[in-house]
Formats: sequence, structure tokens, C-alpha cells
Amino acid sequence: MTDKLTSTKYALALHTTTPELGLAISNFAGDTRTQVWNLGRDLSSYVHQYLIEFIQPQTWADIAFIAVAKGPGGFTGTRIGVVLARTLGQQLDIPVLGISTLAAVAWSKSTSHKPPHEAIAVEMPAQRGQVFAAIYQPLPDAFGLKALLPDTVMTPEVWQETLVNWNTNYQLIEAKSGLAATVTSISELAYLEWQQGKRPHWSEALPYYGQHPVEL
Repeated sequence: MTDKLTSTKYALALHTTTPELGLAISNFAGDTRTQVWNLGRDLSSYVHQYLIEFIQPQTWADIAFIAVAKGPGGFTGTRIGVVLARTLGQQLDIPVLGISTLAAVAWSKSTSHKPPHEAIAVEMPAQRGQVFAAIYQPLPDAFGLKALLPDTVMTPEVWQETLVNWNTNYQLIEAKSGLAATVTSISELAYLEWQQGKRPHWSEALPYYGQHPVEL
């Protein structure tokens, strides 16, 4: 670990890949807030309003970096979150760190995971009968995750075959609902990257759709 935020600087995290909106703000020194709203199709209409109210009493000047769930997930919701994060990063001239939705699920499970370093396989329903899938390895000392199988999309049959042939122990997690609550994991994983000195330009934050072209 190298860098740490000063207690007056905060990370802001967004999770919009489902019909829920998840927001988190933290200075990682005892001041952390998180909230989830089920907005459904109203997500695009209200996300800015909820965000402006949520960050108070902090101001935009207090934000050191933005963390955003980059997908996989719903096409429209994912795009809304990444575009908003990129816009904020550009306007505030601060880094934007895109974090995998599947990685956030794995991270949220790893803190209570026994054994602590067992691999975590995550699957999520995708369109056309396929699944999003990934396998992550928690690193020692809660230092983050290593992608043993990076986020990908495949048929359920190929995924099952992958798991059958996997040569280490793993825990299988189904990511189906309540994913916006993992916005705290988005924030924590981004902070681990921040502490390692990563300062990605806002333009590097791209959505992962899996089944769609990457467009903004």
C-alpha cells in the first residue's frame, strides 16, 4: 500500500447496472455512507437529483475519485452510470475507476468467506439464454482480487463444463438481485487500486456489456 486519502477527501461510488441505484461515499477513515433506491425505469430521470442530495454535506471539491460499476448488467443502466461517472471525472478533473459488477459481488462475499482464499465463481443471467461468468481469487490480507477467469459471456452448458473442469476449490455465487448494495464493494475495490497508485483518466472508464458493442 502506498497512497491514502486524507480524511477530508472522499471517494464517490455509483452502481446503476440494475434497476436499482446504489451510491456510496467514503473517506475510508470512519466516515462512510451508502444508500440504495429501487428506481426502475425512473433511474435515468432521477439519478442526478439523488446524487446531488446524497453527497451532502460533502461538496464536489471533496471528491478525490469516482468509482463506477462498469458491468456486466443491464445495457441502459450500465451506460447511464458509466457516462455519469465519466462526466463527473471530466468536470472535476479527477480519476474514474471502473469496477466489474461480478468482481464487486465476489468481493462482498470474500470478507465473510471461509476458507478466506478459496476462489469465488460468480454467474449472472444474460440475454439470449446465456450467462455472464467470472472466477476471482481473493488476495491475502484483503488486498483485492485476482481474476482467474476474467468476465465473459457464455452458454450455461459451457459455464458448467468450465466449472466441472476447474482444478481448484471454489464457491459458486449467483448474482441475481440486490446488486446495487455491492456499491460499497465497488468503492473498496477502487480504493485498493487507488492505494496502489492507479489514477486512470476518466476516458479510460468503459462499460462492459458482454453482448453489445462498447459505445458511449
